Amino acid sequence: MAVIGARRAGSSPTASDGEAAPLETVSSIEWTGEGLTVLDQRCVPDDTVFLQLTTIDGVIEAIATLAVRGANVLGTAGAFGYVLGLRAGLAPEDVAARVIAARPTAVNLRVAVELAHDAQRRGEDPLGVALRLLDEDREACATIGELGRQELAGRDRLLTHCNTGALATTGRGTALGIVYAKAEAGEPVTVLATETRPLRQGARLTVWELHKAGIPVTLLVDSAAAAALVAGKADAVVVGADRIAANGDTANKVGTLALAIAAKHAGVPFYVAATWNAIDASTPDGSAIPIEERAAAEVLGAGPGAAAADTRVWNPAFDVTPAGLITGIVTERGVLHAPYGPAIAQATR
Repeated sequence: MAVIGARRAGSSPTASDGEAAPLETVSSIEWTGEGLTVLDQRCVPDDTVFLQLTTIDGVIEAIATLAVRGANVLGTAGAFGYVLGLRAGLAPEDVAARVIAARPTAVNLRVAVELAHDAQRRGEDPLGVALRLLDEDREACATIGELGRQELAGRDRLLTHCNTGALATTGRGTALGIVYAKAEAGEPVTVLATETRPLRQGARLTVWELHKAGIPVTLLVDSAAAAALVAGKADAVVVGADRIAANGDTANKVGTLALAIAAKHAGVPFYVAATWNAIDASTPDGSAIPIEERAAAEVLGAGPGAAAADTRVWNPAFDVTPAGLITGIVTERGVLHAPYGPAIAQATR
């Protein structure tokens, strides 16, 4: 894994003569022919660092350490990682298993690797699958943005969690894709972004993205989100998804469940925005979704104010929001509403 470029992250765009600044987003992943160029998301917002990944080990390390993150980007990176493993002469089954194991909760990773693996077993070039997934994700994000804009017409103050934009996808994003679509259509839109503990993807990544795009954003500490909803500071909650079960139960970054409960209490609609490959028809409900647990060190930290090093920590990376708390699921195949089991089955045909 080589660093091929680093620079201090730029400031947000500015407007002149009262005009809105043009939307500016960053590309998080590109295929060079020799490997992947990815934005190292661990360095944002302080620095913009791009990594050149030319081996399967490099891809797996980048995924496991969250240099590469976001359900859609994980899937795309996984498919290219599979290609790099085959180029190194490794056994296809071993390559697939290793890449899938890097992050167990996000179903996009498994689906993308399995598609590439199936192509290899049919004697086809898995690189073609990976390149197709790259393009399809961009198109799906654009569709989700427009469908979500229509669904949330008149809802201008959106609360979101974690990061679901250009850094998490190969396009404009899922939940943030809706924000961008509203802005590009000239509709007023502001965002409340939770910090998203323990790795602060909302504070580091979402706020940075929205600043670059010139979209007004206010950062919330996670524990203030419920109070913001009860106080009427948001018209809707829009989040992404790492896996959606066949009944609509949704796994997303830990803290999503608390937002859904608070939104229900406050009478605020709660939407999930995700590309179709986040839906796992083989998982009947949320209880069957594996939940990744991460190291205690991510929470404990170091230095003044840190908890004692021997403190017991439960650090799940995700939680599951029951389908009954979800107002709608925005996908590139349409906006789904309850009951989600029949809606998902109908859209799958």
